Amino acid sequence: MPVLGLAQGGTAGYPPHFDIGKVIRPNILALQPYRCARDDYQTGVLLDANENALGHSIPSGDDELQILLQENLHRYPDPSHDQVKLRIAQLRGIPGPEYVFLGVGSDEVIDLLMRVCCTPQRDSILTTPPTYGMYAVTAQVNDAQIIKVPLDIQGGKFQPRVDQICEVTQSNSTVKLIFLCSPGNPTGTLIPLSTIIAILEEPSFKGIVVVDEAYIDFSAEGSSAVSLVRKYGNVCVMQTLSKSFALASIRLGVAIAQPPLIRVLSNTKAPYNVSGPTASLALRALSTEGLEGMQNKVKALVSYRTALISAFRDLKPLGVASVIGGNNANFLLLPILSQPESEGGIPDNQRAKTIYHKLAEECGVVVRYRGGELGCTGCLRVTVGTEDENKILLQKLRETLIETLCKP
Repeated sequence: MPVLGLAQGGTAGYPPHFDIGKVIRPNILALQPYRCARDDYQTGVLLDANENALGHSIPSGDDELQILLQENLHRYPDPSHDQVKLRIAQLRGIPGPEYVFLGVGSDEVIDLLMRVCCTPQRDSILTTPPTYGMYAVTAQVNDAQIIKVPLDIQGGKFQPRVDQICEVTQSNSTVKLIFLCSPGNPTGTLIPLSTIIAILEEPSFKGIVVVDEAYIDFSAEGSSAVSLVRKYGNVCVMQTLSKSFALASIRLGVAIAQPPLIRVLSNTKAPYNVSGPTASLALRALSTEGLEGMQNKVKALVSYRTALISAFRDLKPLGVASVIGGNNANFLLLPILSQPESEGGIPDNQRAKTIYHKLAEECGVVVRYRGGELGCTGCLRVTVGTEDENKILLQKLRETLIETLCKP
């Protein structure tokens, strides 16, 4: 069955074992998308959408609101935001806006992918723990089964086990989506493109590989799976403006894939899922000046990350180990030991929890306890902050480590 709204010949042709018509639920393929008032006309005397023609009622005295108040807040936004998509396409080196979908954060993209691909109580997704928790939460909400193939955690590799993933897909045809987080959360580990390609090329897997690249701008250039989108119809790359662009509050997520899948997502989404103010701020961030600012800040954070790794080494006598994972994101995974490693210390969840709570409640420094994740025993996940924030972190962490160090 063809994808509604997609031009003839727009169906992905590679790899040969992939047919998007057999991945998307039949009722979704047959869905007639809701047509909203702005699909046809966006300028003129707009008397078609039952909007309040007199405008918004927000007081105009606050200077910080002036940019947003200049928007036509009383009008429904553009349902497609093609200008935002075009700038993302130009930034990521893909053919055009037809390869880009915009969502309310990456979480909407995750939810939509499951809704269009997974028949409730029948189909499944595959995850590779430790990984982002929303994959499992969203699967449960959509009544999809969850198959877990843990990452190879030996030696802190945190890499997908391709052989085990392929074994699952060879024996289980219900797997519609494989979620790979690269760089990983909470591991910060980048997945080599060769690993992703091996899964895409696996003939037994007829579904879609979803590569979550929320932190990709903190990694080496050329490491993004977006480079695979031109060739592979069975890959979907998720990105976001929350991390490197520092726009977490505007909630803008991105899916990059070939047009058939993008058209299916567009047919299924809510009519005006991305707000006008969000799109306006995104356009500013994606301008030449905005991109330069983002890239400069990313460079600074990467240098701070390097400095933190070095500073954490100085804390080894107080019972911490070297950071683990790939260190390709804007955070670090720091193991807390029961005592110094030289004295036989091992990763200790109880001490890590104690330090986590003391830092937050007594020192005003909030990190994330991740000791319950596979391969992350005793670990705190520490976001790279400003230079001043990092100094405070190191000071308070040192004090708390001394306070909690077990002494004979």
